Amino acid sequence: MRTGLAALMIAGSALAACAPPAVQAPGPTTAAPPPRPYSPTGLESVLGQTFRSLVAQFGQPDLDLTEGPARKLQFLGPACVLDAYLYPPRGGRGEPVVTHVDARLPDGREMDRSSCVAALNQRTQAR
Repeated sequence: MRTGLAALMIAGSALAACAPPAVQAPGPTTAAPPPRPYSPTGLESVLGQTFRSLVAQFGQPDLDLTEGPARKLQFLGPACVLDAYLYPPRGGRGEPVVTHVDARLPDGREMDRSSCVAALNQRTQAR
């Protein structure tokens, strides 16, 4: 009987070794990296501009969204996509102006903002 008990214990140990490991609680999450600051160099013709100024520079936007006091204008070109975000001046009085821009390649990868502005200006001048 001892032999049977020993065999049963060995078989149980072998089966326990095949069991999946215990689930561990996830470790501490890392915070998302802060957005990279960018230089306004090359963006002088866009930052601080109004809707009318952007239309004069790039033509009609391909997308015009308003959410609360904010307005997003999107300009598409063969080289890039430019998103310009307009907000009213502090105090809420006055015409909204561009306070931030984002740029990306047509496939969605990030692109230098000032290079995109230059590419869109070339597109406009070619018309």
